[in-house]
Amino acid sequence: MTTEVASTVVEEEDYGDCQGQAKLIKTLEGNGITAGDIKKLEEAGYFTVESVAYTPKKVLMAIKGISEGKADKILQEASKLVAMGFKTAAEVHMIRANIVYITTGSAELDRLLGGGIETGSITEIFGEFRTGKSQLCHTLAVNCQLPVDMGGAEAKCIYIDTEGTFRPERLIAVAERYNINGDSVLDNVATARAYNSDHQTQLLIKASAMMSESRYGLLIVDSATALYRTDFAGRGELAARQMHLARFLRLLLRLADEFGCAVVITNQVVASVDGAASMFGGDQKKPIGGNIIAHASTTRLYLRKGRGETRICKIYDSPCLPESEATFAINADGIGDVKE
Repeated sequence: MTTEVASTVVEEEDYGDCQGQAKLIKTLEGNGITAGDIKKLEEAGYFTVESVAYTPKKVLMAIKGISEGKADKILQEASKLVAMGFKTAAEVHMIRANIVYITTGSAELDRLLGGGIETGSITEIFGEFRTGKSQLCHTLAVNCQLPVDMGGAEAKCIYIDTEGTFRPERLIAVAERYNINGDSVLDNVATARAYNSDHQTQLLIKASAMMSESRYGLLIVDSATALYRTDFAGRGELAARQMHLARFLRLLLRLADEFGCAVVITNQVVASVDGAASMFGGDQKKPIGGNIIAHASTTRLYLRKGRGETRICKIYDSPCLPESEATFAINADGIGDVKE
């Protein structure tokens, strides 16, 4: 029996109900905002009411044709449609009880993560080369299309590739594991190659437009930091790099908030110059990006090599998961459990 994936589970006309929270920017037309101003907002990358409501006034005023008066009016009307006030802890608890988790393909890794990759937040995966970062991303791109009762999100995936490591044949291999039609899986993954840090940011704006039109449950950026290391060289450009990276991460967080999708980014590591690490036998590698990426990521996972195809995942930082480890394997059909 073939497993149904996102394209057959979620019809386009049901999209608004499934998405729930995100309201199209055109909704503001009924609240006194002109079609011309809405077009200007869309051209600037704002496709939902939430994206406008979350934006500071000075940023809206930077859009050509949006005066201070118009910005005030737009924000006033957007805030009427988006709940941005206080909630009780009980209400937040109820919302979190309905959060969908995307399976990694490994039962042990899912247990470590409390069910899988959490939607509505950013998960950072970092480690050396050949630790399984891209392999995990490819597996998740397929798994997010599975029905919810199988550990999926019944949704499509957007995959931004910055290092040329995206391989559709890996998706087909993972699909065969679940007896899913490979062509359907490929049709449900939209991928783009980013060539520089500016282009990488522009792709997020295009992703926002796509998410406003169809149901995407996962956004992958592999790797989020590689292009920044080449575009900004030396300490003289460090401040500019961090500011640019902060804007990119803020866009990612906005998409996670707007659409409730899972955001997975991979990151590279550098040798730590902290003498204490080597003195006391600690790990001498740390993720790049500094505090900017540390604060933006909800959950941070550190991957390292084990024996053969075995890899070890450690919870490096999380607001709710204890610091612990799990082993998993890189198999021909994607990420899975280690065979005894």
